[in-house]
Amino acid sequence: MLPEKAIIWENKKTLLVADLHLGKITHFRKAGIAVPAAAKQENLSRLSDILLNYRIDRVIILGDLFHSHYNATWLDFKQFIAQFIEIQFILVMGNHDILEAKQYQAPNLEIVPEGLMESEFILTHHPYLHEKAYNLCGHIHPAIRLRGASKQSITLPCFIFSKSQAILPSFGTFTGSARIEPKKDDVVYAITDQEVIKVL
Repeated sequence: MLPEKAIIWENKKTLLVADLHLGKITHFRKAGIAVPAAAKQENLSRLSDILLNYRIDRVIILGDLFHSHYNATWLDFKQFIAQFIEIQFILVMGNHDILEAKQYQAPNLEIVPEGLMESEFILTHHPYLHEKAYNLCGHIHPAIRLRGASKQSITLPCFIFSKSQAILPSFGTFTGSARIEPKKDDVVYAITDQEVIKVL
C-alpha cells in the first residue's frame, strides 16, 4: 500500500488504483466553481511519480477513471499513457465511465467490463461478494475518523480489508469521501501524506 492511495502487486508488477475521476475539476471550473487550474494535473503527476519510481508493467484502474462527459482532460490522459507505451493500462469499467467507445481507443489501454479475474482475486469497481475469489474494489471512497483525547478528530482516506473484500481509497483529488464504520473483523489502514498506518 502506498500513501499515494494505491496498491502495488509486486510479483505481478501491477499497480492498482481506483476512482481517479479525471475531468471532474474541469467540469467544476466550467460551472464557475473556483478550483485552482493546477489541481487537475495532480492526479496524473502522482501517477507518473509512481510509474517512474517502481517497476510497473500494468496499471489496473478499478473504475471511474473519467468523471463523466467528455472534456479536454481526457486528451491529457491519452497523452499521458502514450508516454508510458510499454505499460499496459486496464480499465475495469465503473458507473462514471460513460464516454463513447471510440474515446477509449489507445494502443496500451484495454477496457473490460466489471469483473476481472486475477489469480484468486476478482477486481471490480462496485463492491462485490464472490463465492471463491477475494474482491478488490473501489467506488466507496472510504475514509475513517480518528479521535484524540481532547475531542480532536481528523478524517483520513483509508484502505479497508474484510475477510472477503478490500476497498481502495479514491486515488483522485477533489473526489470527496465516505466515512466508514468498520465492522468487528475489519482491518483499516489510514493514509497520511507520507505513510500508511494501521489503525484497526
